[in-house]
Amino acid sequence: MEHRDRWHLVQDSILAALVAAIGLAEVWVPFESVQGTGSPVVSSTLILLCAALLALRRTWPILLVGIPLVWVSAFVATGGDAQVLFFGGFLPLALALYSGARHGDLRTSVVVCGSVFASVLLADFFVPELQGPSEVLFHWGALLTVFLVGIGLRTSEHRAVDAALRAAAAEAVAQQAALRAVAEERARIARELHDILGHSMSVMVIQAGAAAQVLDDDPEEARRALEAIRRTGIDSLAEVRRVVSLLREDERVGLAPQPGIARIPELIAQARSDGLDATYTVDEGVGDLSAGMQLAVYRVVQEALTNVRRHARATAVRVAIARRDDDVQVTVTDDGAPDVAAPVRVGQGLLGMRERVALYGGTVESGPAPVGWRVHAVLPAGASS
Repeated sequence: MEHRDRWHLVQDSILAALVAAIGLAEVWVPFESVQGTGSPVVSSTLILLCAALLALRRTWPILLVGIPLVWVSAFVATGGDAQVLFFGGFLPLALALYSGARHGDLRTSVVVCGSVFASVLLADFFVPELQGPSEVLFHWGALLTVFLVGIGLRTSEHRAVDAALRAAAAEAVAQQAALRAVAEERARIARELHDILGHSMSVMVIQAGAAAQVLDDDPEEARRALEAIRRTGIDSLAEVRRVVSLLREDERVGLAPQPGIARIPELIAQARSDGLDATYTVDEGVGDLSAGMQLAVYRVVQEALTNVRRHARATAVRVAIARRDDDVQVTVTDDGAPDVAAPVRVGQGLLGMRERVALYGGTVESGPAPVGWRVHAVLPAGASS
């Protein structure tokens, strides 16, 4: 037996003991609610039997069928000459009806509730005390109320469970989508950095060859070539340190340089061709950023403009790249509002931006602006060296 079932058995046993105690008190005190001239001993036996069945109302709910049967059998066997009890008779019937409506599977509920209703209807024909109009109105009104309360709570619980399951499933799907977006972005970063490093190595080989050719005739030109090799090597080593933790599948990739800040005007032109009033400002000094850093800035602008076109009702967008002493700031603002009908794709894009910028120790913020929407990325300037 599971822990929950044991706890239910303890709770129901306490309830059954209370019902038995108040039922026996009703018979032997006696209470004014006692009707009929039946035997107190028989009534007490029936009360204890029903209490035992109530103790199992959630562990084996089908046994609740015995409660209405024992009382109706007693009335029928005595020709209606039996005690009619409220606490010792009607209360166990009502609890059996509630338990049948509230707990158990559909088949059990139908059997238990059907037996209670059928038994009370049968008792109405054999027990004179139950045949008065006010008595019929009372016990049928009370039983129907108990039945509806049990059904209502059962329905509410099922709806709550279904909602919780749907929420858990939706959360699992969202987490999987987020993890997939991060994995795809990391793989993309790895491929692009591979291209950058391949291009850098090609430049270094060319510069080294040029230096070897002019070493004797033009030492100064050879010195400049060697300096270019040194700078390219420093940048390449910095990119290697950032990408070493990324996993990727082996692929055949080219050695063409990846886009940088110089190609952002192409993104602006594309946004204008899509009908946006796009403006672009850039500070001097961003051109000396490393290729990987420039690629990160380019991808942030690219993803932000993509989100504006796909998910915002905007007419104008502004892109600004500012170079400070300690950092580079990328800000993309528009005059629209995010499209709530497609939150998942926007969220994946933002995850990709954050993953890429975090590679350089930076941060990305996205949220409402005084007018429209704003994406703001900050990358440490030291990451370029």
